[in-house]
Amino acid sequence: MTDNAQQQPPAPTSELPTQYAPAEVEGKLYERWVERGYFAADAKSDKPAYTIVIPPPNVTGSLHLGHAFQHTLMDALTRRKRMQGFEALWLPGMDHAGIATQNKVEQQLAEEGKSRQDLGREAFVERVWQWKEEYGGKILGQMRRLGDGVDWSRERFTMDEGLSQAVQTIFKKLYDDELIYRAERIINWCPRCLTAISDIEVEYQEDDGELVSIKYGEGDETLVVATTRAETMLGDTAVAVHPDDERYKHLVGKRIKLPLTDRTIPVVADTHVDPEFGTGAVKVTPAHDPNDFAIGQRHGLESITVMDERAVITVHGPFQGLDRFEARSAIVGALRSQGRIVAEKRPYVHSVGHCSRCRTTVEPRLSMQWWVKVGPLAQAAGDAVRDGRVAIHPADMSKRYFDWVDNMHDWCISRQLWWGHRIPVWYGPDGEVVCVGPDEEPPSGEGWTQDTDVLDTWFSSGLWPFSTLGWPEQTPDLEKFYSTDVLLTGHDIIFFWVARMMMFGLYAMDGEVPFKTIALTGLVRDERGKKMSKSFGNVVDPLDWMDRYGSDAVRFTLARGANPGTDVPIGEDWVQASQKFANKIWNATRFALMNGATVEGPLPEPSKLSATDRWILSRLNKTVAEVDAFYEDFQFAKLSDSLYHFAWDEVFDWYVELSKTTFMAGGEPAKVSGRVLGEVLDVMLRLLHPVVPFVTESLWTTLTGGESVVVADWPKDSGFRDEAAEREIKTLQQVIVEVRRFRDGQGLQPGQRVPARLTLDGTAFAPHEAAIRQLLRLQPEGEGFSATATLPVAGATVALDLSGTIDVAAERKRLAKDLAAAEKEKAQAHGKLGNEAFLAKAPDQVVEKIRTRLAKADEDIARILAQLEGLPEA
Repeated sequence: MTDNAQQQPPAPTSELPTQYAPAEVEGKLYERWVERGYFAADAKSDKPAYTIVIPPPNVTGSLHLGHAFQHTLMDALTRRKRMQGFEALWLPGMDHAGIATQNKVEQQLAEEGKSRQDLGREAFVERVWQWKEEYGGKILGQMRRLGDGVDWSRERFTMDEGLSQAVQTIFKKLYDDELIYRAERIINWCPRCLTAISDIEVEYQEDDGELVSIKYGEGDETLVVATTRAETMLGDTAVAVHPDDERYKHLVGKRIKLPLTDRTIPVVADTHVDPEFGTGAVKVTPAHDPNDFAIGQRHGLESITVMDERAVITVHGPFQGLDRFEARSAIVGALRSQGRIVAEKRPYVHSVGHCSRCRTTVEPRLSMQWWVKVGPLAQAAGDAVRDGRVAIHPADMSKRYFDWVDNMHDWCISRQLWWGHRIPVWYGPDGEVVCVGPDEEPPSGEGWTQDTDVLDTWFSSGLWPFSTLGWPEQTPDLEKFYSTDVLLTGHDIIFFWVARMMMFGLYAMDGEVPFKTIALTGLVRDERGKKMSKSFGNVVDPLDWMDRYGSDAVRFTLARGANPGTDVPIGEDWVQASQKFANKIWNATRFALMNGATVEGPLPEPSKLSATDRWILSRLNKTVAEVDAFYEDFQFAKLSDSLYHFAWDEVFDWYVELSKTTFMAGGEPAKVSGRVLGEVLDVMLRLLHPVVPFVTESLWTTLTGGESVVVADWPKDSGFRDEAAEREIKTLQQVIVEVRRFRDGQGLQPGQRVPARLTLDGTAFAPHEAAIRQLLRLQPEGEGFSATATLPVAGATVALDLSGTIDVAAERKRLAKDLAAAEKEKAQAHGKLGNEAFLAKAPDQVVEKIRTRLAKADEDIARILAQLEGLPEA
């Protein structure tokens, strides 16, 4: 019926402590798994490969809930595939995180009263390596806490020797193919980090600023322009208007006076200008605005840089040496004194770009940088998804991907840092430019210098799926494990990382995709759906929760909230609920083991099984099939929910409870049910293992005596189904639930025994009488039995003697309320099904759902009326 992975007889039940203590179990189990090599992948194996590469966390980072969330899902995928017989490789590593790491070390130097310039480049880089060895990689130990089943023998770092060779190789290849070039363009500049940053490293937020309208020119030849960055007017080289704007046609081609300077600037006509916005005239500062730069290129305008790398004004005059924000106030004041301020608006809320790492306001700046010509690379990355070689999940996220790759601008890859992959280009004394590959000697001699910039961190991490497997060498790892199977990552880094890997993977690997599926997740938020932020005070350290509730509880909570592409709210009370689930699994399994649950011997034939046994085995196989389907669709929330309800509701709350009388009676039926219960627990624990690995390992090895559930077989659906048994037990559950509900309504104590007469429908319920009486605390009828309440439920009749205990009036009132609700439900369903317009538009599944509701309402009405009829007169 279901496969069984145990190889040895079960260990003694006494091995399980009375309570589950995660802190005493998890660390030891993880180290045992690593020592036994369970997570190590073999490139020589004949098994089919399954590969996931980890999104490399920053070397400066520590485990946050976002990491814990994605790592839980990647671990679940990998553990399941390993159990299914795949050679599963989950490859770990870290990113050197150029700006973030350099900032860390510069802060350390500042505390010593030094700067990187004091050390010089070589000594500073050596200092960063020392910092990395001493402080970096804390997150790797935290990944072990979470239970990450990664192959530690293959751990990589984006600055290690092999990856450095890969970076130099692809740079050289792109350069030779004229896909890398050097040019002066407007870039995003961080005056704090003192480097260029890419568009996707700029975060925009609404800031309070000021909008000032300034009069340019004199007399009849005046124009009014509005700006939020008055300090940049010192670099204006034109005013632009739309060619069709009649207001300014007489000024196009003329030169007007630029305030506060001794310069005149031309008025140019350009279609970029929106005549409906503001005054219809805009100032043009080509060196400090990307749109202005484009206008300047079209009209041959001069580009005047007015700020240095720290955003300090450099032009002559009273503003020289002022910080940009100081200069802004000073310039507005000077213009006001000259009567050139036409209007001022404060505060003026507008979107302002900030460095994603240090939050400094970004300054557009004209600068000589290295660029990747992304056109053909982005085209290939888009085509790979369009033609189905790469699937994006959920599919509706494809639009975001295409919006990016189809409209991608050339990528600025140079950074003015010392920590990172230095650009492999040398400049000669006579203007020579030489790009050097990894196996080539750089030019030497007087006057030859290497470019001082390093590459954007995303350049090296874009090579991650193949560089980590040994490329550019044709290694056994590369042959076995590339292409990778799944890239699981947050939808927020489609632009940062996913598109980069697609472009480089297709380019370097001759059109072979870097991964077959992109599974996009949402972001973890607090229980109210709010973004987690230090400024909001709602950031959670997952290690704190692991300490209090165990890693399994944190993992299960995260997985249970993981709907594809959707943000995940999480609160501590949900982790507490998951801890209760882990404890429930522990306590119920322990109880089952003490009451005969076993995996010894073959599973009895169906003819020897009770209806209860056949029901749970049928439900077990349906759950296996359901969980498999959810895994294939990356529906982690649904598979977790399915396992939760199967384990808690069906196995523990119903099967174990219904089987207690059988176990107490002993004999052959008890042995049969013990074997069935052992089978159910064996399969259930294996199904749960990828999400909650620690508690399942402890329980499964005790139950089966097997080596480890990590290397056990993944359960298979045997195809066994027993719909008749499922209907029978469902009806039995209805009887028990309804009588319990009646008892609760009468205020009876849970343990209070009540005389009862059971009239069961033929043979369907007869075998269950002992279980019904046990679960409902119903004692046999004795002398003087008087049926004061009769409950007809699902073909059975339960007559109760509640003499002196029942509140007939209260029960009639409760039933009347239930009857009214059922009749309302019936009327609503009837109304919709009688509406021809609704039926014409509604999908078939919606109509069928309403028909089901109507049938259920009819059943409820009949049941409640029968119960009312069975009550004695008040």
